[in-house]
Amino acid sequence: MHKRTILVACLAWTLPFLAHAQDLATLDDDMVGPRTQMLVLGSVHLSERKDFKGEGLAPLLDKLAAFGPQVITIEAIGGEQCDLAARHPAVYGKDYCRGTDKARAATGLDIPAALAEVNKSLAAWPAHPAPAQRRHLAALFLAASDPASAYVQWLRLPADERRVGDGLDDALVQMLRALETRNNESFQIGARLAAMLGLERVHPIDDHTGDSHQLADTRAFGEAVMAAWKTDRSKLEQLIAEQERLMQAPDLLPLYRALNQPESLWVYAENNLRGPLRARSPQHYPQIWVNGWEIRNLRMVANILETVRDRPGLRVLNIVGASHKPWFDQWLGQMPGVSVVDVQDVLK
Repeated sequence: MHKRTILVACLAWTLPFLAHAQDLATLDDDMVGPRTQMLVLGSVHLSERKDFKGEGLAPLLDKLAAFGPQVITIEAIGGEQCDLAARHPAVYGKDYCRGTDKARAATGLDIPAALAEVNKSLAAWPAHPAPAQRRHLAALFLAASDPASAYVQWLRLPADERRVGDGLDDALVQMLRALETRNNESFQIGARLAAMLGLERVHPIDDHTGDSHQLADTRAFGEAVMAAWKTDRSKLEQLIAEQERLMQAPDLLPLYRALNQPESLWVYAENNLRGPLRARSPQHYPQIWVNGWEIRNLRMVANILETVRDRPGLRVLNIVGASHKPWFDQWLGQMPGVSVVDVQDVLK
């Protein structure tokens, strides 16, 4: 048979399958039932800002509250993964997560036991819990390696009830009070907004199981990746300079509007991938980093979907470092039954 004839025959055989794959994104066009609304807020990492003032977030919180999220996810590692990493230190290292020793001493619970108690408590959670119940749940969240959700319970307590008792000892109370001024978007945006809206928790969805690279020379790996990122930073440096200017304003809403513009997000995406993918490395270190980055984002998106797997139709706010947002928007937008909300419309 002639080669061209063979090629035509092969294309004729594969085209129906390719067409079927291209149609996957439209398979939910005529779905019955509510669509889940996903809003992704790209954030600066506030922990890197020494001069950050929490009151500047108030206008942003008001805009996000108007969206009315019923679930809030944050870029933090959950208790299950912390427990997994602790059981495999040779794979993930010994300092993968913050320790829960103080919370374990106060509650007598390790992470798996605390997670079980959290789920049990929330399943039977009353419409109007007593302060003692909130203090107890805060202690459980701390023992479960979920301090942001513990802080939600702390904020929902009346000021005069934020004290020792019901599982919270002096050490845990000091820990919760320290979170009030901790520069971190998981607490200052995620937990504060959850408390404002009457939610009981936030959901940590970060995942580093896919980018814990098993390489012999981690130093050379890191140097190669850093060199690849520095190949062309002109657009990124301009973006960072503008963000620094906006960060000094008493109102941080303009910062978040600028940060979440498509043009800004594309600069982050380009800087993350173009340099590493073009870099020459005998060991292919920059490309290996890209593989881990992609796996991390995929697993984070899967973790987001898991929070609403059994509750379709909810409004979900995902707070994540701005460099992740393009990946979140693209992959969440491909999920059946999910609609991605334009963050610019929310922040108007």
